[in-house]
Amino acid sequence: MSSTDKNRHNTLRRLPMAIVAIVFITLIFSTVTAETQKKDKTPIVPTIPTANRYQKGKIFLERADELMAHEGEDYQILTGNVEFRKGGMFMYCDSAHFYDATNSIEAFGNVHMEQGDTLFVYADELVYTDSTQLAVLYANPGKNVRLINRDVELKTTVFNYDLSIDLGYYEVGGELTDKQNRLTSRYGEYCPTTAEAVFTDGVQLTSLRDADTLRIFSDNLYYNTHTHVAELDVPSVITNKNGKIFTDSAIYNTETSFANLFHRSLVVTKNNNTLTGDSIFYDRKNGIGEAFGNMILTDSVNNLILTGEYGYYDEISDSSLVTGKALVREFSQGDTLHLHSDTIRSYRLIYERPAKDSLSMGYVDTTHYIIAAHHVKFFRTDMQGICDSLTFEQKDSMLYMNHHPIVWSDNRQIFGNIIQIHLNDSTIDYAQLPEFGFMAEEIEPGYYQQLTGKEIFATFNEGHLRKLDVSGNVQAISFPEESDSTYNKVVSLESSYLTATFINNNVEKMKCMPQTSSVITPLYLAKRSQLFLQQFKWYPNLRPSSPEDVFNITQEFLDLMAEPDPGPKHRGPSKKPAATTTESQQENQGKPARSNLRMSN
Repeated sequence: MSSTDKNRHNTLRRLPMAIVAIVFITLIFSTVTAETQKKDKTPIVPTIPTANRYQKGKIFLERADELMAHEGEDYQILTGNVEFRKGGMFMYCDSAHFYDATNSIEAFGNVHMEQGDTLFVYADELVYTDSTQLAVLYANPGKNVRLINRDVELKTTVFNYDLSIDLGYYEVGGELTDKQNRLTSRYGEYCPTTAEAVFTDGVQLTSLRDADTLRIFSDNLYYNTHTHVAELDVPSVITNKNGKIFTDSAIYNTETSFANLFHRSLVVTKNNNTLTGDSIFYDRKNGIGEAFGNMILTDSVNNLILTGEYGYYDEISDSSLVTGKALVREFSQGDTLHLHSDTIRSYRLIYERPAKDSLSMGYVDTTHYIIAAHHVKFFRTDMQGICDSLTFEQKDSMLYMNHHPIVWSDNRQIFGNIIQIHLNDSTIDYAQLPEFGFMAEEIEPGYYQQLTGKEIFATFNEGHLRKLDVSGNVQAISFPEESDSTYNKVVSLESSYLTATFINNNVEKMKCMPQTSSVITPLYLAKRSQLFLQQFKWYPNLRPSSPEDVFNITQEFLDLMAEPDPGPKHRGPSKKPAATTTESQQENQGKPARSNLRMSN
């Protein structure tokens, strides 16, 4: 073997040994590396990718101290300063399970959601499902989930937040507060973007202002935390120290205390006065209410009920106004007075009464007034009347009637320029006509006792005429009743003053002075002109016959109110009486007038 061949042979012999050595070293190294890896428990710090991190709707893991995964589990375990982001919403927690495939999260410990510098949510646990974009937040026992949006705070034990429409809601009871009010309910919704909230089931709103006692009770309430306006669409009660509102449809501004009320809402004041209507505007702070459509105002203090198409009420000044089929019912005297006119006003007047002398003290007194104008008609069981305008002073129970006032009582009619009536209990106490008056009493159809003068003062007893005083240009026509209750003569009388007393509506005594002229004529010789005074008029068609009849404004009534006031323009009997047409008055003048009277033989 040559030396060359010998060297090649030695090399070939050494080659397998080198390969074996390399393989052995490799095996040893591999074993050491595997052992080293098996014993190294240092966590992997997540590497946050920088590309394409603003995909719409995608959840991104922004930070975590540790990331771990278990074989066979479909989520990653994140611990320590965990931070996620979805769009502009950030979520922080102590630990979380992140389901990357479904883009969902389960978060634990010090859960905190934040959007911008205005919206914050705090909880102990959170479950977010990306398929529904719903985050459900939980609080540990004794704690609450809290949502804070500027000056709004919402608290509940389980809070649902729909990120797709920016709407949060609770179903287990909760509370929302802003700088104005606190609202509690079984179910509630709140949208931070629009500041709108909905509360259902056992809703209660309470004002947080120091001097405000406002509370609202309802089962469905809409509320805006920017405007502090509450809307109600189910039976609800709004209360404060000054009264209550009962409504099933309302818009109430809790900041300004303005309310728009619908569907026949009812306002009850602290004096138990009430206001209702088809719709009402109510300023609770200033005690002012306006009612539209079928308005009813009850004044329990002054025993009044006012109705109409429109009404205005001022609680502080105790005043009101009614128009459109305006009606006032006054029941302080026992028998209700029904009074209608175009417009009715009611108000309270406060005045000081001075001291009578240096030893006594003055005092403040009040009285309530009702003013009606125009086209006034009223009905009471014992008295009815019409005029163009009227004032009723409640404290003194005085009724002042102006421009063509006419009053009926029993079979008696009185008219003049002005009529003043004093009411006592449930009847007329006295009546006064200070400028001009005309009184007529129908004793038989078409035949009337008549009396006129510059001033008439009449007193009544239980609704019946008791005494009569007439002064200034007194004129009278009477039909004296005979002992057998018949009438056979007519008496015409003129004087300066007359006084008479009555029993059962019949003259008991009569006195005229200082000078009296009279003419007595048998009825069968009396001419028609002798039966009536110049200014006699009889208005049976204008007399209200029932409470409902006060709304019957006829053309005859309007024509009368358009005429000048009556007055003593002429004296003495006239050739033609101004009475309404009756069968007896259509008889020829000069014919004995006996057809409607009981005549003696």
